[in-house]
Amino acid sequence: MTYDLLIKNGRVVDGSGTPAFHADVGIRNGKIVAIGKLSGNLHGTAKRTIDAQGAVVAPGFIDSHCHYDAQVTWDPLCTYSCYHGATTVIFGNCSLGLAPVRKGESLKAKEFLSYVEAIPMDTLNTVSIDWETMGEYMDVLDKRLGVNVGTLIGHSPVRHYVMGKDSQSREPTQDEVRQMQTLVRDGMEAGALGLSFSMSPSHYDPHGVLIPSSFAKEDEVFALCDVLGDLGTGVIEAASGREAEEKTGLMSRMSERSGRTVVYNQLTQQLKKPEDWKEQIKRIDASVARGLRAIPNVCPLTVTTDFTMHNCQVFRGVPSFHPILLSPDAEKLVKYADPEVRKKLHEELIEMKTELKNNRVLGKNWPHTIWVQKVVLDKNRQFEGKSLHELAEMQGKGVIDAFLDLVVEEKLDTAFQQGVQGYDKEVMGKLLNYPNAIIGLSDSGAHVQYRVGYGYSSVLLGNWVRKQKVISLEAAVKKLTFDQAHTFGIYDRGLLRPGMAADVVIFDPDTIDALPLKRVDDLPGGGWRMEELAVGVHYTVVNGQVLLEDGKHTGALPGKVMRNSLYQQRTSV
Repeated sequence: MTYDLLIKNGRVVDGSGTPAFHADVGIRNGKIVAIGKLSGNLHGTAKRTIDAQGAVVAPGFIDSHCHYDAQVTWDPLCTYSCYHGATTVIFGNCSLGLAPVRKGESLKAKEFLSYVEAIPMDTLNTVSIDWETMGEYMDVLDKRLGVNVGTLIGHSPVRHYVMGKDSQSREPTQDEVRQMQTLVRDGMEAGALGLSFSMSPSHYDPHGVLIPSSFAKEDEVFALCDVLGDLGTGVIEAASGREAEEKTGLMSRMSERSGRTVVYNQLTQQLKKPEDWKEQIKRIDASVARGLRAIPNVCPLTVTTDFTMHNCQVFRGVPSFHPILLSPDAEKLVKYADPEVRKKLHEELIEMKTELKNNRVLGKNWPHTIWVQKVVLDKNRQFEGKSLHELAEMQGKGVIDAFLDLVVEEKLDTAFQQGVQGYDKEVMGKLLNYPNAIIGLSDSGAHVQYRVGYGYSSVLLGNWVRKQKVISLEAAVKKLTFDQAHTFGIYDRGLLRPGMAADVVIFDPDTIDALPLKRVDDLPGGGWRMEELAVGVHYTVVNGQVLLEDGKHTGALPGKVMRNSLYQQRTSV
């Protein structure tokens, strides 16, 4: 046999979670055709051979929580997910999307996407929308793709298509619900991977009005989920679903009603309630035990906030802190040195005598989640990297005194860092390995000018696998590949097996990581964004063709639109 591509001498991590093994991988006509010792003459020749000695050969990663809905129209590679080994990206999340849209009425869909996901409107205004239906949108995308893309049907554009401006003010009539069901059915029959909602109380449009999906009552949500249940295909995604699941079990009930998998945001350790993740897992386990498929995302990214006490958001809403934060620096120094002020702060933040209703980030363990990042005075270097709890213990002081003594001594210039997400190694190990959750939530394509998450897979493999050793390489790859493909109904990907699509990533497990962010001025309309590249990712192969080689695009555009199993069954007949 002649292979189009032969990857030899690699350490195969096949996506199943079973131990890695050394083998060659033979690819022909966009499919994997053989795995084993294929380098000898008896096994034929290859048009191109890649020597993967010392590297891992794995299925291409599936980045399932993205917002490339618009970017894909000018950037067929959907940068920068593919630089981190993603061969498939999925967008249409959080109820957003650019289809369906009525002719000449695309502005609102762009506004929803722009304001919720922090994508410059000047950039989105360069996108010429010459489609109306979800099917037409996918057909346009299918003409020019570097990576594979799948899309969910966003509830917000569906609701706006049917109800217009009323979609952001009232409940629909029964006839309007039926119209929405028809749009969802048409989109699913055209191949969409599923349907997305937003349960978030903070997803607004640029005019300060909640996006359409936020106005939906349960009856409307269930009616649309019923369409997927009737068709027997598709996944349901819900932004901010955790809160709805905690209050009423809505995610589980959506899965029970429709028979479909529901994916929602997110399983995490919350700053204000650092032990709540344990209760969340108990609820998920109980739901799974009932045979339901309502599973959360877990994000592997460590999110931190850097601050000084010149201008600090962390303590906003704390009664005695808040007015001081609004005062001039000279007055701050006086107040922070005042024993009476410190006494009140101790009562509010250490003894917790006052409920901090207007502060969302400070829980009882807050002194353990804020660290001294950089000091001004040489004599204080010993405190760098120490938590405020450790700072206090080192000096035999209370936390408030130790903290504010340092702040006053260094005239507010001390740099601190607060862990917001992914800061507790032990907890992250449990969350990342939790079998009833998927790893994702990169938000790739969103908030492009500040917190980007393109490199979530490189962080998982570089930090949590290699450095922290809290999850095995095989388990991490399975989370990035098979688990995603299975959840989102992309059944010909996610494993290295003969007959499967040849989406492959080749990376160095000893060096893979996300590189520091860098500003690049490459958005349409004259905009800029943050670039996040990778180190240690040698090849990204899509449908048997090398898309990226050592971080350079080969010029190939082998991507396809991923369509659901119902569409594939009907079109293969």
